[in-house]
Amino acid sequence: MLGPQCCESAPHPHPGVGIGRVETFQHLPAYVTASPDAKAAVILISDIYGFEAPNLRKLADKVAAAGYFVVVPDFFYGDPFVRGSVENPLAGVQDWIKSHGTDKGFEDSTKVIEVLKSRGISAIGAAGFCWGAKVVVELTKGEVLKAGVLLHPAIVTLDDINAVKAPLAILGAEIDKISPPELVQQFGAILSAKPEVDSFVKIYPGVAHGWTTRYNENDEVAVKNAEEAHVKMLEWLNKYLN
Repeated sequence: MLGPQCCESAPHPHPGVGIGRVETFQHLPAYVTASPDAKAAVILISDIYGFEAPNLRKLADKVAAAGYFVVVPDFFYGDPFVRGSVENPLAGVQDWIKSHGTDKGFEDSTKVIEVLKSRGISAIGAAGFCWGAKVVVELTKGEVLKAGVLLHPAIVTLDDINAVKAPLAILGAEIDKISPPELVQQFGAILSAKPEVDSFVKIYPGVAHGWTTRYNENDEVAVKNAEEAHVKMLEWLNKYLN
């Protein structure tokens, strides 16, 4: 489920707006940033704040610089969640969720993958943040991804993890009421019992839900923690996409 931690802090705007461009994948707008020699693709699936979040776009540029064709689709069609008041940041979130289900995100993600394959890219990985983690875990239940990464996941269940077929890394937060460490450890136990599925699970100490994309760039500790997770995400993707 989603909860207050999904909404209590919007992404901190970082300097710059990214070096990529927005193009259409079938009917879906997407931020695209790519290495000139990219032979593999990574789809980044946002949290409820959507594909325009500056922090997420800068992360996409970082992944592209590692040698990938990176796509950040707008699964919300120009309608990301907008926080309510400080007193009630969750105002309207249930209605928003009804209109922006992860099932539609999964359906749209398969169309993005079709476009990538039509461009000759067959090695595809995906990383999902909060809401986006649910979409990624659905993709790992089939044969379409070489690898997936979940970062501070929301809505992901034990049944979801039981159905995973693709290599999966899960990066959780110590201070997380959405997917608390106990749940992430259960995810890890399920994956460890599946020898046919490579997995990696880590709970990062001292960080809260959303830390990988909503950190304050002026906070050295927050930056260090986020960058550690970014490195681990790239290491996992490199393992299966190169």
